[in-house]
Amino acid sequence: MDPSFTRDAREADHDAIDRLLIASFGGAEEAQLVRDLRADGAIWQETVMPWGDEMAGYLAISRFVAPEGWLCLAPVAVHPDWQGAGRGQFMVEGAVEEFSKKLNRYMVVVGDGKFYRRCGFLATRAARLTSPFGTKNTLLVGPEMSVPAEMLVYPKPFLKLS
Repeated sequence: MDPSFTRDAREADHDAIDRLLIASFGGAEEAQLVRDLRADGAIWQETVMPWGDEMAGYLAISRFVAPEGWLCLAPVAVHPDWQGAGRGQFMVEGAVEEFSKKLNRYMVVVGDGKFYRRCGFLATRAARLTSPFGTKNTLLVGPEMSVPAEMLVYPKPFLKLS
């Protein structure tokens, strides 16, 4: 069965999400991050791409502590069997459209600039941000083309990664 749609994650999906994150990242760190973000109530949205009883894709959007109203896209995962087939880009572009453009929210991601630029994120727009993770791989998309100067305060579970 070819995964071709996304939906909101459900509690019954959590084990399959854990397995996907472990397979995609080669360890349990990202799965633990998601569990901790859920426990802290920091996740605003979880989206999955079902694949039978498993998941082909997943993304989480969390609320920053500051600036108020800003969102963090992380983690984004595509099962190794489906990587390179456009599934991740499909999911991320959907999130950008729904949460950044329609809701006028800034969204930050730390990751592969080449991939995230194709989805609308720009490193140049993140140039004046301050982050505990540095800004080398930080990209921003938002409702306008400004280059805001803000200090990013991530939810506590992210700080375990630094």
